[in-house]
Order: sequence, then structure tokens, then C-alpha cells
Amino acid sequence: MSGLVDPLLIAVVAALVIVRQFRASRIDTDRRWWLLPGILAVLALREPDLLDARHATGSALLLGAELLVALAMGVAWALTTRVWAGPDGSVWSKSTGASVAVWGAGIALRAGLFGAGALLGVHQDSAALMLGLAATLLVRSGILVRRLQSVDRVPALATAYGDRTPGSHRSPWKERV
Repeated sequence: MSGLVDPLLIAVVAALVIVRQFRASRIDTDRRWWLLPGILAVLALREPDLLDARHATGSALLLGAELLVALAMGVAWALTTRVWAGPDGSVWSKSTGASVAVWGAGIALRAGLFGAGALLGVHQDSAALMLGLAATLLVRSGILVRRLQSVDRVPALATAYGDRTPGSHRSPWKERV
């Protein structure tokens, strides 16, 4: 891909994923959760300049650090995502405020790695960032699928009127008798 298309693709995919995760969304557990991360990884690994040929060791160390940050970010993001079963037995998820902190820390660490590479004179391409995003999404999705298997999907037989459900912002009220 061209030098302008890669960062644009990364920004669009990241924005879509982040925005979608902060809305309560029904999860289809039969989906191919690995498909988007797999496509991103293939696109990143096809790039010829994933590693800087002049600074192979430094480039490989930076890529390894990027992947470690991406994996840690995926784990933290999955663990800060709320998962629950709806009244009909469907499974829902929504990222929390702690997920914002995870994204902020991940972006700061990645910016630090980019800065370190620039100081060392290592050429860094967007393919490493794309590979890191793929790793983050793959780990997060895998952990969420695992967590979803432990969610009790049996619908409640009877719920009281005004019971709060995750994501509800209305306070329960009492009926007048």
C-alpha cells in the first residue's frame, strides 16, 4: 500500500473500533472474531519495510516492544469491558471509562516507542502500527469470546418492574399503592 493509505486505513479502523466499543452492542458469539485482526496482520506482514534493513536489531526490538504493548493493551481492554446477558439471553458488551485510560496509556507508550526509534535513527513504517493494532484486536476479541462463554445466558423468569439493567441510566421508582 502507499505511504498515505496505510496511516489512513489504521486511523479509520481504530476510530471505528473505538467508537463502536463505547456503545452497548449485542454480540454474536458465532462471528468470526479473528477476521478483521487477521486481515490487518496480513496487510502489515506483506509490507517489505516492516523492519529497517539498516538497523535490523533496533528495528526488531522496537517491533517486539510494540507487540508487547499491543498485547498488554488488548488484555487490559478486554478486562475493562463490561459483559452481560440481556433478558432474552443475548449477550451484550460495552467498554467502560477504564477502557479510555487503557487506550490513553497504550497510545502514550506507542508514541514513546516511536520517539525512541526516531532518536535511534530507526525508520519505522506504519506496518508495525497496523500489526500492533491487529494484535490488540485479536487478543481483546479472544478474551471477550472466552468471557462470553461464562456469562449466564438463561433469561430471568421474572424481573421486578424498575430493575436496573447494565447500561440503564434511569433510577428505579416505586409504584404508588
